[in-house]
Amino acid sequence: MAIVEANGINISYELDGPEGAPWVTFITGITNDTTMWDDHIPALSENFRLLRLDSRGHGGTDATPPPYSFEQLTGDVAAIWDELGIERSHVVGIGLGGMTTVALALRFPRRVSAIVPTACRVELVPEYQAIWPPMIEKSAAEGIDGIVDITASRWFPEAFREANPEKMDAVRAMIRRTSLDGYHGCIQALLSVDFGAELSSIHTPTLFVSGALDAIGGPADVMQEMAQTVQDGQHISLPGAGHICNIANPAAYDDALLSFFESL
Repeated sequence: MAIVEANGINISYELDGPEGAPWVTFITGITNDTTMWDDHIPALSENFRLLRLDSRGHGGTDATPPPYSFEQLTGDVAAIWDELGIERSHVVGIGLGGMTTVALALRFPRRVSAIVPTACRVELVPEYQAIWPPMIEKSAAEGIDGIVDITASRWFPEAFREANPEKMDAVRAMIRRTSLDGYHGCIQALLSVDFGAELSSIHTPTLFVSGALDAIGGPADVMQEMAQTVQDGQHISLPGAGHICNIANPAAYDDALLSFFESL
């Protein structure tokens, strides 16, 4: 893990892959950190230079007082690009990171060569919005530990959790590494998402990825509609996967990313 000062905070990041190769930037979701991408490094680092960063208030990146905004979150990414000399990059993001990926394509289209928003929405619906206020309340009363199990159970179907105890231990440890300010700040950013009317202006090649069993965070039908709205979009749904579909089905996620990037 390395640290760089960018956009007024210390941002934690990891680099993999050969220097001079095309860049791929990975952006995490709420209560995620760079370790969520570990399974993908062997396949993707052969031909790409990989940047994984912890979002504001997550993992090793500084927390600032909430609320956070997409202007801040995209600014963090652009600032670390500046510090590392990255002019253009493919961008992959999941959950809130997927929303941030879309926001980057809208705000910095010349710096984004392709995007892979995963398991996300671009506008709120009541059933999704209703999830978050109780989570803020519970974590404020009990700390991050209070939301670990409910978060993990929403991310992965019961059968996956029971069949993968070691992986679930790592997931729960990752959630616990999130600061309370980072958790609340990023939820407030998420609750401000409203990119639906702007999607049709995105010309950046876009692959939307959903987990076939994700019913609320980024359902397949919602992401298919998003793919049809951008100018150059496609969608793939990963079988057997819930919300955090890259951890549930890493081989299929690798295949989706590599096929997409190689087609550009």
